Amino acid sequence: MTDTASVSTHILDTSLGRPAPGVTVRLSARTGSGADWRPLGEGTTDADGRCRDLPAPPGDTAQVRLDFAVEPYLGERGDAFFPEVTVTFAVRAGEHYHVPLLLSPFGYSVYRGS
Repeated sequence: MTDTASVSTHILDTSLGRPAPGVTVRLSARTGSGADWRPLGEGTTDADGRCRDLPAPPGDTAQVRLDFAVEPYLGERGDAFFPEVTVTFAVRAGEHYHVPLLLSPFGYSVYRGS
C-alpha cells in the first residue's frame, strides 16, 4: 500500500457523444472538513478528454477537490450555463480515485470510476 492516494479524471461531452478536449482541471487537497484547501496543480484534458498529469495528493490528505473550468469549452457553442464544475470527495491513502465528468450544456454528472 502506498502512503498517498492518486486521482485521475476525464470529461465526456454527452451532448455530442465525444470527449471534451482542452478543459483546464485544477486539483486541491485538504486534511479534513474545515481545513484550508491547498492547490496541488493543474492539467488540461487531451484529445481523449483525459487529464493525465494531476499530481498525487500529500499523504495527510482526507479530501480532494477537482475544479473543471468548462466555460471556455462550452462557450465555443454559446452554451456556458455552468462556467465551472467543482467536485469534492473523500480519499484514503493507497486508493486510486478516477472521477469522470459527464458534461452537457445544461447539466453534469460525476461518479467514481475505475
